[in-house]
Amino acid sequence: MVLMEGRNQYEKTFGLPSDDVFQAIYSSEEEMLKFMGLMNSSWVLDGHDVVTAFDLSCFQRIIDLGGCTGALANEMARAYPASSITVFDLPEVVEAAQKHYSQEGNGVAFQSGDFFRGDIPSADLYVLARIVHDWTEEKCLALLKKIYEACKPGGGVLLIEALLFENRRGPLMVQIFSLNMLVQAEGRERSPSEYTNMLNKSGFHNVQVCRTGKSYDAILAIR
Repeated sequence: MVLMEGRNQYEKTFGLPSDDVFQAIYSSEEEMLKFMGLMNSSWVLDGHDVVTAFDLSCFQRIIDLGGCTGALANEMARAYPASSITVFDLPEVVEAAQKHYSQEGNGVAFQSGDFFRGDIPSADLYVLARIVHDWTEEKCLALLKKIYEACKPGGGVLLIEALLFENRRGPLMVQIFSLNMLVQAEGRERSPSEYTNMLNKSGFHNVQVCRTGKSYDAILAIR
């Protein structure tokens, strides 16, 4: 059905509207912890490669928006010990992260909030790791423009995503990720030029792309 229609199947999959793709994932603590465990494993494996794809040591205050368990933030704290790292996520996610995942001695702080509906704290660098691919271009642009307004001059945004080739004929794993988005979310995987266009439309410039050779790649843009 996904291939035949070529559009989002979230409502058929979960029986819920697709305007809040995490409603089903966060429907119970059990389901939420499964998802958080998956995200934690991803960044334990690939986090170091994406946070060191660019030298981020010039950014003093870094906020990982939707940072979940703090696994990626932990990797960032190890790579940039002079920087202040904060995970910004929904209250229930922050509570579960602090309850089930050890945060001792890593210097990572947690802050509760909703980056779509509430204010975004001021920072030098915002990290969006596997966030943008969940949403439609309209929602992505709204979020990126909001981040641009909150971002300090000279600051930036770091997108961590699995990048398609420009001709969209690979990599195979990224194509599979994109197919999965049609089932579980309302977004899709994108090519470097698509992310660059969204960043430019949001006000960011000097967009740099780094293919890590691993599962996820990095895109850095400056305000």
